Formats: sequence, C-alpha cells, structure tokens
Amino acid sequence: MAYESNKWNESNGRSDAVLGPADRRFALWRAGHRILSGPRPVTLHERLAELGADARTAVGPLERPDFYGDGVVAELERRVAGLLGKPAALFFPTGTMAQQVALRCWARRRPDPVVATHPLFHLETHERRAHQRLTGLDAVWPTTAPRLPTAAELRDFDEPFGILMIELPLRAAGFVLPPWSELTALVAAARERGAVVHLDGARLWEAAAHYGRPLPHLAALADSVYVSFYKALGGISGAALAGGEELIREARTWRHRYGGLLYQQWPAALSALAALGRELPRLPGYLSQAQVIAKGLREVLPQVPGGRLNPDPPHTHQFQLLLPHPPERLTEANLRHAELTGDALFGTWSESGHVGLALTEVTALAPALAWNSAQVSDSFSGFLKLLGPSRG
Repeated sequence: MAYESNKWNESNGRSDAVLGPADRRFALWRAGHRILSGPRPVTLHERLAELGADARTAVGPLERPDFYGDGVVAELERRVAGLLGKPAALFFPTGTMAQQVALRCWARRRPDPVVATHPLFHLETHERRAHQRLTGLDAVWPTTAPRLPTAAELRDFDEPFGILMIELPLRAAGFVLPPWSELTALVAAARERGAVVHLDGARLWEAAAHYGRPLPHLAALADSVYVSFYKALGGISGAALAGGEELIREARTWRHRYGGLLYQQWPAALSALAALGRELPRLPGYLSQAQVIAKGLREVLPQVPGGRLNPDPPHTHQFQLLLPHPPERLTEANLRHAELTGDALFGTWSESGHVGLALTEVTALAPALAWNSAQVSDSFSGFLKLLGPSRG
C-alpha cells in the first residue's frame, strides 16, 4: 500500500506533480505510519490549537498577554534561572542575539577582549561573524579538531583570550560531548588563565541527560549560559541567557539596543513554559531511544561501504548518519520510501565534508519511541534498496 498525500494536496489546491521536496515531505510525514527522526509536522491551525492547550496547562485562565516582557515572559525567566541554578535569566527572541549580547557584556569586562572558540561552533558557522562585525571581538581557535579543546591545549595555547566559549554538545561534529572529567578540566584551565566561561547550551537540556547530572551542575561550570526553547523542547522560538544579576542587568540594556525588546512575546514564552514541563522529563527516554535506533541502523550498515554513524554510540538523542550517495538521491529515496511504506525515516540530507559521503541528523523524539531496533533495520534495508549503487 502506498501512503499518498492526496487529501492534503487537494485541500491546498496542489498535486504531487507540482510539489517540491519540502512540501512532499510535509505531506508524507503528516500522513506517515511511523516517523523515525524528528517531530510529526503540524499545520498552522494545529499549532495554534497546541498553543491553546499550552495556555491551559501553563497559566491560569485570567493570565493576560505580556507587555514588553512582563507576565508570562518574566515567569519563564524565573523558571529558567531556577532550573539552571543561576541568579537571573533573560528571554531573547533568538539564540544568536543572546550569544552576541553575552559576549559583548563579557568583552567590556575583560583585559583581553578575545573569545576562544572553535571553527565548528554555531558562533563561527551560523552567525555571520556578528561577534566581529558588531562587537569588534576577535576569535581564536585553541584546536581545529572536531571536538572541544583539551585542558592541555588551552594551557599551551600561545594567544591571549578573556572568554572561553563552550558549545555543549558540539553539533557539527556529531552532537559530541567530552567525558565529564575532561569538561571540568577544560573549565579549570580557562580559570587558570583568568578567562570567564560562556556555555552555548542550545542543547544543554539533553547534555544533562547524557551526563546523568542535574542541570545546575552543568550550568555551574560557566559564568553565563544560553539555552534554546525550540530544539529538543519543541517550543515555538526563543532563548534565554542566564547568569549573575549584574550581567543580566547589562544584557537587558543591550537586548533593547539590539532590537530584542518586543511589544509582546507571550506565544513563544507560553510555548516554552509548557515545553519545559512536558519535554524535560522525556529527554532521558529520547537518549535511550537513540541507542535503539543506532543499533537498528548499525545492523545494516556493513552492507554499505563507507556508511557510518557519528558518534557511535550516540552521546545525545541526536547523531549523524553518513552514506555514500549524493544528497539529491538520498532525498528522493527518502520520499519514495515514505510513499511506498508509510515509514518516514530521515530529515534533510547534505554534503558532509567527507569525500563521497552525505549526512543527515537523526533525532529521536516522541514519534521515534514507537520503533524497536529490528523494525529500524527492516525499514532502513528497504530504504537502501531504493538507492542503487553507491558513488565511488
């Protein structure tokens, strides 16, 4: 039986002949029998219905919309500060803005306004060098290896820096996390050099599940922490910066200067509040399910020369799958497999940076809990049959 998307197409006045890959995927994933990676997509009307349910869960019936960050936004800030064990927290419309404001505030306080970062960090790859263009902040790289620097590398690094940024986990390297002893040693080495530590914790929530430690233990490693509300938590948007009272007071001023003080932000804040209560307790289960998925994929990968998981085993509920085919062929096989079987397996595919290999990020969320490893192996084998010979 082919799991086609005619009902969705008809209601939108389109047909499969004119749907691009993104629209095809949206329709197929909504109609699919099982989803292996990521959330089940929803329509705008469904998202609004979810927000109404969030309101009934997270706030009282007489709660009013916020006005320039009071009300539900201020409650979210208090909640995040408490979860992370920090004196204060501040809501931002984007994580990029939260990061840039944090670095600007720290740079003003340091004798060396230089940040030690990494070429794979979000700061370097997805923020258009805003730290340099807006703040005049230089960046140096204690290592270019696909991991965080070690304590020894930081001690031996021959350039001065006043801020150490740590992305935890390091997404571009495969959502990798160092052992706890290496992480604490790295922070200690930064302190020895007189640097402050900022955590890019967009995925800090799931890092805590990996380490089996309370969130305040991770946050205590750093002087400031940024967290996201829409990644593992599935909120609408938004981020928070947490730290000391003085830092957050100054960050509030710079948020306004950067254009981040919105008239109303209650949809994002409300969604985040509800997500914290709903998804945080589920994250250890998602990490366990990522191991189940990895086992199922691993059973079949010996049939695919060069195919691999990164890392193996996964450190969080997310990991990379690399296969020796062009992204376009993998994308089409992914869609066709969903049409034929109702199994929606993977997200987008892209070049990996390794010759001849494309990658996708596998994300174990609530829909993935329906799978066992044998089912993963069986469906993955069917997907591979649609691909044909691998590229040399």
